[in-house]
Amino acid sequence: MSRRIPLITLLGLMLALSVACTNKKVTNPLANVGSKQPDKVLFDRAMDQLKHNRFDQARMILQTLINTYSDSEFIARAKLAVADSWYAEGGSTALTQAEIEYKDFITFFPNMPEAAEAQLKIANIHYQEMEKPDRDFTHARRAEDEYRNLILQFPDSKLVPEAKIRLMEVQEVLAEREFRIGQFYYLRQSYPASIARLRSVIDRYPLYSGADFALFTLGQAYEGEVAMLQNRKMDETAKGRLTDQFKKEAGAAYAQIITRYPLQDHADVAKERLEALGIPVPRPTKAAVAQNKKEIESREESGMMSSMMGTFRKHPDVAQATRVGEPTLVDPKQTSAIDVVQAATKTLSGNSVGGNNAVSVEVKKDAPPESEPTPRSDPSAFVPQATATDQPSAAAELTPNVAQPPDPNELKPTADPATTLPPPQQVNELANGGNAPPPASASASTSASDQELASPEEVSSSKKKKKTGIRKVVPF
Repeated sequence: MSRRIPLITLLGLMLALSVACTNKKVTNPLANVGSKQPDKVLFDRAMDQLKHNRFDQARMILQTLINTYSDSEFIARAKLAVADSWYAEGGSTALTQAEIEYKDFITFFPNMPEAAEAQLKIANIHYQEMEKPDRDFTHARRAEDEYRNLILQFPDSKLVPEAKIRLMEVQEVLAEREFRIGQFYYLRQSYPASIARLRSVIDRYPLYSGADFALFTLGQAYEGEVAMLQNRKMDETAKGRLTDQFKKEAGAAYAQIITRYPLQDHADVAKERLEALGIPVPRPTKAAVAQNKKEIESREESGMMSSMMGTFRKHPDVAQATRVGEPTLVDPKQTSAIDVVQAATKTLSGNSVGGNNAVSVEVKKDAPPESEPTPRSDPSAFVPQATATDQPSAAAELTPNVAQPPDPNELKPTADPATTLPPPQQVNELANGGNAPPPASASASTSASDQELASPEEVSSSKKKKKTGIRKVVPF
């Protein structure tokens, strides 16, 4: 018995000495690196606390690791785990703190693969807080910006496809909001403000599920301007010129429905409006029909229960958002109501809008001729001009509108519009990486197939039959 005690004591001392002298690294599957024992123990203990939703204890352990072992391989994972703990805890305060921690992680470790994951979670925070189109759009706008940052800053990340789908859902909500504002101004006959909003919808969100209705409302707004113009006392020559311009803009909006959204609900009524305006009805290409068909098929239908419960939900219904195509990553120049009024003013005065070959002649007169009427100050002698804001209740700027006799020296077009040559075909330089377009022989077959027109039978057979009717605006 006395011999066993020294033997056991000796074995215990040898075991303790071997453990104390070891410097072997332990592989941690979470960090995917080798690390010494102390910081690994702290990190594993924090992960166990997170697993059991003890977020405060986990953050305390992780902060101890960060402050004590500043050179540890676990520093990056520890910082990300702190942000994840706030994200998993939830709540407005916790999500705000999580966003701050994720941004700090991206700042300190921008080249790590987890930086894209952190950026996605920042965007998801605002996506979860996004509200319906008729409510506060702050989180929707922030979510759009954060998803765009992920796609632009981390283009090679495997998270980009998910970010694009979420971005298209967010843009569906923002487009619906802009369209409702444009429709609000339209119904109150504030046409310049309505036109500005609707143009912005089409330019910024071409994948919007209601883009055809937005274009149709845009055409109706221009026709509304024509109807209001007929009751206005002004020079008949200027009135006719402005009327033709408004009808041309309305026809362009209707034609875009047919050429870009040929399978959607308002394509047929757009044809009727073009025929009523005496404008030729265009035919869509087969590529446009195929693209629009994919967009429609990728959208989901909201169930009856989902539609009923949607009234009580904070989060918007994004089932109608398309899942194909490329979302808008850079916003184009936004059209304002003042831009619309200025364009109409240029047309009213006879100046060409948007052309590089426009020529204007200024004639200086010492005194007005006897044939010109004396300028009046009554309200009928003025044309309202929209202010910089698009509020319908804002005071309008007034521009004098004095009747002028026709100029006998004015040049008038003599070419028949029916025989006017079509504009040259545009070339998309972005498709070639910003370089010069390839030779015609290299892309002849591709461009020919893309520009091939679809027959009416192909368009009608590709249309998806819907149970609900189209939303209509009463035409003028």
